[in-house]
Amino acid sequence: MHYTNSPEETKNVALDLASKVKPGAILAFFGDLGTGKTTFIRYLAEHLSQVHPDSVSSPTFQYLNIYNGPITVYHFDLYRLKDSTDFIQMGFDDMLHAGGICCIEWAERIEDILPADAIRISITHANEGQRLIQI
Repeated sequence: MHYTNSPEETKNVALDLASKVKPGAILAFFGDLGTGKTTFIRYLAEHLSQVHPDSVSSPTFQYLNIYNGPITVYHFDLYRLKDSTDFIQMGFDDMLHAGGICCIEWAERIEDILPADAIRISITHANEGQRLIQI
C-alpha cells in the first residue's frame, strides 16, 4: 500500500513495479475516473518501452495503444467496453499472451477472464490531492 502526494511519488511507485515485472505480465488497473491510472501507465511505458512520456495517452476511443521498445507495452482502456465477450470478439485476448506487458485500465470489465496471476492495481483518491495505490 502506497500513499502518494505528487506525480513524482507516483512515478517512484510505478518505476519500482516496472523493475519487478517481466514480459508476459498482465497489470490490471482499477479506480474511478481521474485517479491516475493513465499517469501510472505513462511512467511504466516510459521505463519499459523507452517511449517519450508525452506519447503515452489513454486509448479511450480506440481501446488499445501499443508502445514498442525493449519491452512492448499494450495499453488498454476498457472504459467504453461492455464486458469480456466484447474484448474476446475484438481479438484483444490474444494480446494477453503476446509476450509484452499488458496494462489494462478499467480491468473490472474483463475480470472474469483475467488470469489468476494478473497483478491487480487499485488507485483511489485518499485525502485532498493524495492517492492510495494498492498492488
